[in-house]
Amino acid sequence: MDTSRKPSWLRARLPSGPGYSAVRKLVDDHQLHTVCQSAQCPNLGECWSRGTATVMILGNICTRSCNFCAIQTGRPTELDLGEPVRVADAVAKMGLRHCVITSVARDELVDGGAGVWAATIRAVRYRNPQTAIEVLVPDFKGRLDLVDQVLAAKPDIFNHNLETVERLQRPVRVQARYDRSRQVLRHAKQQGFTTKTGIMLGLGERQDEIEATLRDIAADRTDILTIGQYLQPTAQHWKIDRWVHPDEFARWKAFGLEVGIGVVESGAMVRSSYHADEQSQKYTGVDHLNTSNALAGT
Repeated sequence: MDTSRKPSWLRARLPSGPGYSAVRKLVDDHQLHTVCQSAQCPNLGECWSRGTATVMILGNICTRSCNFCAIQTGRPTELDLGEPVRVADAVAKMGLRHCVITSVARDELVDGGAGVWAATIRAVRYRNPQTAIEVLVPDFKGRLDLVDQVLAAKPDIFNHNLETVERLQRPVRVQARYDRSRQVLRHAKQQGFTTKTGIMLGLGERQDEIEATLRDIAADRTDILTIGQYLQPTAQHWKIDRWVHPDEFARWKAFGLEVGIGVVESGAMVRSSYHADEQSQKYTGVDHLNTSNALAGT
């Protein structure tokens, strides 16, 4: 398949308007990182224009070297202990009722960054008691005691992405493992948390492998699933295998619901945190947001 040109259904909105400018100023003023920028999210223009973004804590240098991700890889040089307060302040200033927080992997830290994760959740909760908090976390190398530090802070939604099918885990995610990621999600679910995961299509996966992955996600009782098109950040990253047609995304959504996943968002431009407030509402059946804004965009 010729993947040199994007198909007509992949059209990203360019950054513009007062909403975009306001989010940009907030991010800059609070010295925050966003995964929207660092991961080159195609939805940045749309989401920032509607007043939304996903904060990325623990810096913008990742200790992992995933072959699909645009975030800079290396050895982080700092640990910003003032970050949780700034994130909480940003959520308050935007008047958010649902925020999404993610992070780079910090494998060089003894606790993998779990302490900052917990502090950030607690700071946001203290300053914004009515705000629903969704976290998109790394796997902490499978150390469930570190996962428990995050869970002890009581996020409303616990998200960890599988990213791709089992066969492609090692070449695409490199340091991550399929079973380890499933274990992290199961652990959170066993403790009563609403769980969420996401996968990308277009990496070279087979149809039977996608089906098996969705069955695994359902077997782990994961509540929310996002499925999107993989986009190659640079020529050095994993090559796109195919452009997935909207009809196929629709079929996988129907299949996911059929096998028992509570909410499935499936489409070319869908990302982990894209319209996360709406996903939460679909799962709970309650419009607890009462606002058009959410700190969630990618």
